[in-house]
Amino acid sequence: MSSWLVYTIGFVAQILFSSRLVIQWITSEKQRKVITPTLFWILSLIASFLLFIYGYLRDDFAIMLGQSLTYFIYIRNLQLQNEWQKLHWFFRLLLYSVPTLIVIYYFNNNIIDKDLLFRNDAIPKWLLWLGIVSQVVFTLRFVYQWMFSEYKKKSSLPLGFWLLSLVGSILILVYAINRKDPVLLIGHLLGSIIYIRNLIILHKQND
Repeated sequence: MSSWLVYTIGFVAQILFSSRLVIQWITSEKQRKVITPTLFWILSLIASFLLFIYGYLRDDFAIMLGQSLTYFIYIRNLQLQNEWQKLHWFFRLLLYSVPTLIVIYYFNNNIIDKDLLFRNDAIPKWLLWLGIVSQVVFTLRFVYQWMFSEYKKKSSLPLGFWLLSLVGSILILVYAINRKDPVLLIGHLLGSIIYIRNLIILHKQND
């Protein structure tokens, strides 16, 4: 597949990720408190789907790992907001099955696929591990958010979510600079600004 098409998929995913943050940010600014609109989770799910495909096409294990860990948390948040059930059963089945089928195909296709992921000359081992660690930290924000939301029985974005978002985003920026990945770089530059702003709103909200 041509590189321009691969980058297009990645940029569309990052535009959707950035759009969800902008929508969440504007909604929170209007309400003077941190809000989690349903559209935030819908855009998250679509963007995660596309970024997973981007990671697959770029042979980038760190990206695939990050999206695999958060994908179903997005679905769970839609369930908590009673929006997932409103989708047609065919789309629910499609969103559930496609990423899983890609993973099964990828790891059972042949041994070369695994070599591309873990022995990619374009990604030194230290950079691969930086990418993995940064994605794990970035993903922990949604694990924390999921556990917090399950405890509260409603979908929300607590303080810990934004702190982990900022730390993970900074680590991913370092990874993106060394990887020379414009998709990750642009997406997380904007994201970092919005994470900081949400932390400020939360601080004022709790005063």
